[in-house]
Amino acid sequence: MGIFNGKTILTFAAALTLTATAMAGDKLPSRVTMSREVLMDKIKGAWAGQVLGCTYGGPTEFQYRGRMIDDSRVIPWGEPDYVANTMKRVPTLYDDIYMDLTFVGVFDRLGLDAPVDSFAHTFANAGYYLWHANQAARYNILRGIPAPASGHWRNNPHADDIDYQIEADYAGIMTPGMPNAASKISDKIGHIMNYGDGWYGGVYIGAMYSIAFVSDDVEFIVTEALKTIPSKSKFYRCMKDVIDIWRNNRDDWRRGWQLCEERWGTSDVGCGEGALAPLNIDAVINCAYVLFGLLYGEGDFAKTIDISTRCGQDSDCNPASAAGILATAMGYSKIPEEWITPLKQAEDMNFAYIPYSLNDTYKMSFDHALKMIERNKGKVTDKEVTIKCQKPKAVHYEQSFPGLAPAERLPIDKTLSEAYTFSADCAGLLINGYVKGQRDYVAEIEATLDGGKTERFTMPVNYRHRRLDIYWNFELKPGNHSVTLRWLNPVEGASINIVDAVTFKKTRK
Repeated sequence: MGIFNGKTILTFAAALTLTATAMAGDKLPSRVTMSREVLMDKIKGAWAGQVLGCTYGGPTEFQYRGRMIDDSRVIPWGEPDYVANTMKRVPTLYDDIYMDLTFVGVFDRLGLDAPVDSFAHTFANAGYYLWHANQAARYNILRGIPAPASGHWRNNPHADDIDYQIEADYAGIMTPGMPNAASKISDKIGHIMNYGDGWYGGVYIGAMYSIAFVSDDVEFIVTEALKTIPSKSKFYRCMKDVIDIWRNNRDDWRRGWQLCEERWGTSDVGCGEGALAPLNIDAVINCAYVLFGLLYGEGDFAKTIDISTRCGQDSDCNPASAAGILATAMGYSKIPEEWITPLKQAEDMNFAYIPYSLNDTYKMSFDHALKMIERNKGKVTDKEVTIKCQKPKAVHYEQSFPGLAPAERLPIDKTLSEAYTFSADCAGLLINGYVKGQRDYVAEIEATLDGGKTERFTMPVNYRHRRLDIYWNFELKPGNHSVTLRWLNPVEGASINIVDAVTFKKTRK
């Protein structure tokens, strides 16, 4: 293990060299040269780590909401065909992978300058199922609301959810040592489905991957990458707090988790399923769990995955991110045998819904990385690459649901037949529900706010095309408001079910 000014910067010194540039131990080098083999090894590690972390955490996904997974819960691992069998048996588990690869595929077909509409329409029309911010964005795009409006909190109540965070890996993998280039990619694609803290989650993950190509010091990776996030954002403040918790208590991750939960565990705001509920799909808390795995894992692959999983909530996506970042730093060739052996049996298998296997992905990402290195003033030869490293810069500041916090969750449990009116004293409102009927049926609904402003929208029965929430408005003046819902095209055998409502209040900030 190489040491530089007290920091672990490089373990592959024989294959990677620094230019003769003076640098402090807590800064990136100005340039890094590595062999093409080392670059490929790291790219393979990035993708392999994601699949392994996702597979390991899959059996616990969202079973532990607002609580840790005790060590008495045995999480299975070790069968040689475990990854391949899981890919066959539970293909939707890998939504973070096939969403990632959707974007990789667009870059491969259309080049590095592919327009945002190509990414948006490709995923919106794909055959796979989506949830939360991704599904809300898909609904918007299919109904003519383009990016970035498709991810904005006014149009997408799930704007702060984890979605882009779990699928931003590609942006860092194709920009080794160039976190600002990763942020630029995320600005274009991440706003398709997210905004504010939800977008910052993807920016941060991408930056950590990017920096992991040129440093294997986990503390350095997580702190350096955080420079891409505006310091006044809630996302930044939570990640900084997690790092400080770890620095003050490096021996007890469970105690650290408890402190984090007390301070940040109720941060889900707009998500109709997660607001004021044990479920927390918010990017902030789940990215905190990625950091718990990375920091308390101490560079140990198994320990990193296990801790990130046992933090709970989205306990397959979080270890996937942590393992992908760590495996980028250490390289595919350093992943322990008990983990890599099950993966190798699955590397030629296409993921569900897309025509790409891991072996295809390694090659595509390697090609994209070479092009990005050259585009950003680096150099590529037949034997090696020289990366011009970028000093991380904070992206622009933005905030979803400014000045709002969930106040109450009020049960409704009503089937819409005649007009139904919901009233509450609030500064924002979201009504949850769903439609049932024949698969091709599309309900048409009219919503009238305070007896005046009226809007019409559709609710398809088709699960891929569904509207996640019946109605929302996050820009009400504080006071009494009412929303009247009318079903415009009722048919026999269909129903519209109103579950509950979440009201929002103004905060002091």
